[in-house]
Amino acid sequence: MKPFTPGTHVAAGYLAVVAVLTTLYWIDFFTWGGVHVRDDAVYLAFEKAFPLADAWMAACSLLGAIGLWRRRSWGLLFGLLAASAQVFLACMDVLFNLNEDNYAIVSAAMAAEILINLGLLIGAPLLIAFLWRQRQALLAQDG
Repeated sequence: MKPFTPGTHVAAGYLAVVAVLTTLYWIDFFTWGGVHVRDDAVYLAFEKAFPLADAWMAACSLLGAIGLWRRRSWGLLFGLLAASAQVFLACMDVLFNLNEDNYAIVSAAMAAEILINLGLLIGAPLLIAFLWRQRQALLAQDG
C-alpha cells in the first residue's frame, strides 16, 4: 500500500469527526433536545430544515474520510464536496444566529453552537486548501 501523503491522516480524521459529531448532534436534537438553543417555533423550524443537508454533508465527510484513509482518489472528491457543504451550512447557521441575536444567549447549547460554527469555518477552508494543494498526489494514489 502506498504511504500517506503528508497530512492526509489528519484530513481523514477531521472528516470522520465531523461525520460522527453531526450524526450525534441530530440524534440529540430529535431525542433529548440538549442541543436546542431555544424552544420557540422559529428556531425549531429553522433547525428542522437542516437534517437532509447535514446528512449529505456527513455522508460526503464519511466517504471523504474513507477514501483518504484507503488512499483512493475519490477521497479527494468527497473531501472537497464535504468541506464546501460545511462552509455553506456554517454560514447559514451564523447568519441565522446573528439575525436572531442567538450569540447573546448564554447556555451550553449556544457554546456548542459557537464551537460548531468556528470548527467548520476554520476546519473546512483549511481542508479545502490542503486537498487542493495535494490534489496531484491524491489523484495518483489509485495507481
